[in-house]
Amino acid sequence: MFDGLDALLLARIQFGFTVSFHFIFPAFSIGLASYLMVLEGLWLKTGRDIYLDLFRYWVKIFAIAFAMGVVSGIVMSYQFGTNWSVFSTKAGPVIGPLMAYEVLTAFFLEAGFLGVMLFGMSKVGKGLHFAATCMVALGTFISAFWILSVNSWMQTPTGFEMSPDGRFLPGESWLAIIFNPSFPYRLVHTVIAAYLTTAFVVGAVGAWHLLRDRANLHARKMFSMAMWMAAIVAPIQIFAGDMHGLNTLEHQPAKVMAMEGHYESHPDGAPLILFGIPNSAEKRIDYAVEVPKASSLILKHDLNAPLAGLDTIPDDREPPVPVIFWSFRVMVGIGFAMLGLGLWSLVARMRKRLYDWSWLHRAAVLMGPSGFVAVIAGWITTEVGRQPYTVYGHMLTAQSASPLAAPAVAASLIAFVIVYFAVFGAGAWYILHLMHKPAGPDESEPEHMPVRTAGITPAPAIATGAE
Repeated sequence: MFDGLDALLLARIQFGFTVSFHFIFPAFSIGLASYLMVLEGLWLKTGRDIYLDLFRYWVKIFAIAFAMGVVSGIVMSYQFGTNWSVFSTKAGPVIGPLMAYEVLTAFFLEAGFLGVMLFGMSKVGKGLHFAATCMVALGTFISAFWILSVNSWMQTPTGFEMSPDGRFLPGESWLAIIFNPSFPYRLVHTVIAAYLTTAFVVGAVGAWHLLRDRANLHARKMFSMAMWMAAIVAPIQIFAGDMHGLNTLEHQPAKVMAMEGHYESHPDGAPLILFGIPNSAEKRIDYAVEVPKASSLILKHDLNAPLAGLDTIPDDREPPVPVIFWSFRVMVGIGFAMLGLGLWSLVARMRKRLYDWSWLHRAAVLMGPSGFVAVIAGWITTEVGRQPYTVYGHMLTAQSASPLAAPAVAASLIAFVIVYFAVFGAGAWYILHLMHKPAGPDESEPEHMPVRTAGITPAPAIATGAE
């Protein structure tokens, strides 16, 4: 049944499938943890119950997203030993300690304070509870720090030595491994993407409830906060993405060639190809819509700067252009759509119509999942653009896979697809169910009543804690 399938391709599809499912949860939980920290901080500072209501509304959603992220991450990590054992053996001395640091620092920090954050509001002092929320938010960032350091090292490997048997060994400085050339750019770009992803989900939920009731104060508050984030952070993300692109041009030029669709070198200025159909057989972009010399202006800041093309790369070292070409445009297109919505919200805010423009709210609802699409498109651009290497320039993907038969990999892939869609589909449905409910006082929580009865005064159970 599976005799005609390639085990390496199936292993790549399986890893790509599981990573795609996993990535959407940290992309949401990183930003949502920080949003919860801001909400609780504003409640403690102002005493306004609306911030506490929003905190309790979103903390339930965070708990589910965080749990699904942990489960999907654990499952994904096992593939290093099953489908990619050769890679684990050869690169393990470098990436193994980094991933262990992620568990010892980030995961333990999150796990240690998560219970206090979720269930301790009526059991500990308000200061300690806020500290727990801050630690969870910090833990999500530290987790991103270590995981992105590992991924960046695979993209731009530095600080290592090769053993006689072909293993990557740490050199004299771990700092050279951790802070490899692409890591700072990838960290900033990815974390900002997580914040924008969360902002557009929060904005979509607020907009959804504003379409049903424009007087909903909780919907107004979350929509306003989300649109501030979109208007301020989207331009920063575009700038960070441009800097990341310049770094990629320096260290992984073939990836940028594929992103730009430059099959041929351009000695006197390269065009910016907006759209077209990559034709890898003929080494050209069919039906190209392009801006003359604009690519040289963006990448080299000079209209006439020469740019090399894929004709300078051996055919067996070229990344697959069509996938990268389109995933990059999806990511960039969504980024500019986010910027457009943020600017639209500024116009509405200046005209004091932020809560009245129904078309703005409809657009915000439509843009709700855009952050998830953008981060997956960005991940595809990054990872497929690294091909045919696992460790860029040093270890081919074909040399990294376990010696497994195609039927074994195919069977596990089918099992993953069935289980993931069932389990995580149910989790996603429940999150949407929670979002469908309007935010507001939750009288089902016994500790909530004293807080609201006391107005701006914290509940006695909270106020008598570690103050």
